[in-house]
Amino acid sequence: MSPTSSATPAKPRKAPAKRAPQSDLPADERAALDADIDRLEAGAKVWVALTLDQRARLLGRVRDAVGVVAQEWADAATMSKGLTPGHPLSGEEWLGGPYAVIGLLDALRETLEALAKGGSPLDGVTLDAAPGGRLRAHTFPLNGTEKFLLSGFTGEVWFEPGVSAIEATSAAGLAQLTPTVSGGVGLVLGAGNVSSIPVADVLYELFAHNRVALLKVNPTQDALVSVFERALAPLIEPGFVRIVRGGAATGAYLTSHPRFTHVHITGSAVTFDAIVWGTGEDAATARAAGSPKLQVPITAELGGVSPIIVVPGRWSAADLKYQAEHVATMRLVNAGHNCIAGQVVIVSSDWPQRAEFLRELHAAYAAAPERPVWYPRSEERLEAAASAYPDAVWSADRTRAIVGVGESEDADAVETVEYFAPILGVALVGGTGQEFLDAAVAHANDRLTGTLGANVIIDPATEEALGEGFERAIADLRYGDIAINTWTAFNFLTARLTWGGFPGATLDDVSSGIGVVHNALLLDRVERSVARGPFRPFPRSVGDQLRRLSLSKSTILPTPPWFVSSRTGAEVSAGLTRYLVDGKLPGLVKTLTKAMQA
Repeated sequence: MSPTSSATPAKPRKAPAKRAPQSDLPADERAALDADIDRLEAGAKVWVALTLDQRARLLGRVRDAVGVVAQEWADAATMSKGLTPGHPLSGEEWLGGPYAVIGLLDALRETLEALAKGGSPLDGVTLDAAPGGRLRAHTFPLNGTEKFLLSGFTGEVWFEPGVSAIEATSAAGLAQLTPTVSGGVGLVLGAGNVSSIPVADVLYELFAHNRVALLKVNPTQDALVSVFERALAPLIEPGFVRIVRGGAATGAYLTSHPRFTHVHITGSAVTFDAIVWGTGEDAATARAAGSPKLQVPITAELGGVSPIIVVPGRWSAADLKYQAEHVATMRLVNAGHNCIAGQVVIVSSDWPQRAEFLRELHAAYAAAPERPVWYPRSEERLEAAASAYPDAVWSADRTRAIVGVGESEDADAVETVEYFAPILGVALVGGTGQEFLDAAVAHANDRLTGTLGANVIIDPATEEALGEGFERAIADLRYGDIAINTWTAFNFLTARLTWGGFPGATLDDVSSGIGVVHNALLLDRVERSVARGPFRPFPRSVGDQLRRLSLSKSTILPTPPWFVSSRTGAEVSAGLTRYLVDGKLPGLVKTLTKAMQA
């Protein structure tokens, strides 16, 4: 039709409706899921109408709800892993459940309160230079409670090279800087191993991105759904969150649903690739064409093979024993079903104390409490390790093993496959001092799969002798989270640190994932988080600091409650959580007394 025609112009056509995808799910299940999305779309309009003060108060209501269900939460998580409530290892479920979530809620609320007053979450946070032209924010500890309860532990967030203090401060707050701009409706595919992860991921969608969220719980966490529903009731009732159960068919239906604006997954790279590219020949075709099956952005935390770099020094017998228990803890917490688990210990072949340390490691590994290896398909992984490493040293009724990796061998399975089970590798690298550390960093960067977490153990005298060379080596580690004389679980549990793989992953090569979570200060352009802890526990840590004329890194903890060798870990972890809930000093005193008996 020409522009000068006198005919009545055609009415503009409506955009086609976003139809639900085809699926093998029964019609009633599809309808229920669609109704949940309807509710979330309505809730998204309410969410962007809330002020920052209202959102902060809402977090307080969620905190109260979590406190009410904390005991049931820890008990349900403990039983889901084949243990009885109150089991000596149940402290893992307190720390990895309600404790972590309460800490995140408190930190997010403080961030919102700072923004509501016209400030920045970074106001009052020490900023300084890190190696390689990086800016560093010292984000832990930030209050007296943190300084006291976790004395000797610190945490830093490192920004990408080139980010200035002005840029970091002005960008802190992410989507809460524009609270009226909706991020739509997001899909969160929850982790199956640690109970705080699904809840924390939903909170990050809401506050980092202004996205309301549908959470599909992993079937391994079905027993916790009623707990999650009560804990998140203040967010569920107004339509900001929905929680659903389901298996692979439910996940397939949701990830292909056109009404989501974003997907976040905590899981494996195999699952990520299936969501993004499909499977089989379809996936190969999609990759070749550069045409992902998934039509919306996706973020992910996908684990990897985490190194534990043991820098040689002159250690006492007590040091050797303590750090061996430390390494065993990194592998054996949650029966090894952790993305934070250390998997390959990198030791100097030239360290005079190497054999003694490895003897202590084998002893600590075998002596740790036995428990079910509960995660689906774990038995297959154990069998695969037994086949790949016939000389492996097995313990705990053949449910855990230590395997050796030859210094000159090609990449081995234990360095390239995340076992997600109690398989610990030992790799030898030559040298001492800076030579060893640089070689170990290169080994971790180049031979180990993934970029999520790296652990470094070094005694104070050796660290001081290396000086700037040590910090440079830390900067050279291509990992999103680094723990020095502590475990990356500390990074994971600390709300004002970030958790995620090293930047640079893509849909084609996702490595340990894309993006970060936790990040309660809502910082932008983050490269990594670095935690530091005391090399020696109390009281030996005090001696170290007196020799250095400083108590800034001393600790009151004789053994951290997360150690598998802690005799009072369950009671201390429960007590610390209850103190966060109610703030009652008599309970804290009792908890600290138990901590001294660890």
